[in-house]
Amino acid sequence: MLDIQVKTFQELTTDQLYNLLQLRSQVFVVEQDCVYQDIDYKDQKALHILGFKDQKIVAYTRIFKPRDYFEYSSIGRVVVLENQRKFKFGYQIMEASIKAIKDQFKETNIKISAQCYLNKFYTNLGFKAIGETYLEDGIPHIAMVKQQ
Repeated sequence: MLDIQVKTFQELTTDQLYNLLQLRSQVFVVEQDCVYQDIDYKDQKALHILGFKDQKIVAYTRIFKPRDYFEYSSIGRVVVLENQRKFKFGYQIMEASIKAIKDQFKETNIKISAQCYLNKFYTNLGFKAIGETYLEDGIPHIAMVKQQ
C-alpha cells in the first residue's frame, strides 16, 4: 500500500522535488529511451501526487485544474518505478489522482494524453479513448477522457 501525499509545488521539499524529477527521468528518458524536455514550467501550476513506499517516492502523477492544460482537469506524468509495477501501484496513484481532482478542484471530468500501450490500464480506470492516435515525443499516444 502506498502512502499518498498531495502537495503544491511550493510544498514540495527540495529532496522530494529532486526525487520525483529523478523518477520521471529514469522512466521517461532512460527506460523509454525518449529525449524530451521534462522540466516544462508546468510543475509550478500542478498539484503533485506522491506515492511513497518505505519513505521513497515510487509512484507519481501531477494534476491540473481545467484549462491549465486541457479544457478538463488532467493527469500527467503518470509514473511508477519499474521494480514496483508488479504491486499495481499505478492503479493506486491514479485512483488517488482522480480523488484529488474531485476533492481539490470539485471536478469529475478528466482528460489525459495516454501512451497507447497503456490503453487497457486507463480503460480499467474508466477512461475512454477519443480521436486518433498521435505521436508525442516520438511515442504513440491517444487522448482519453473520464466523465461522470
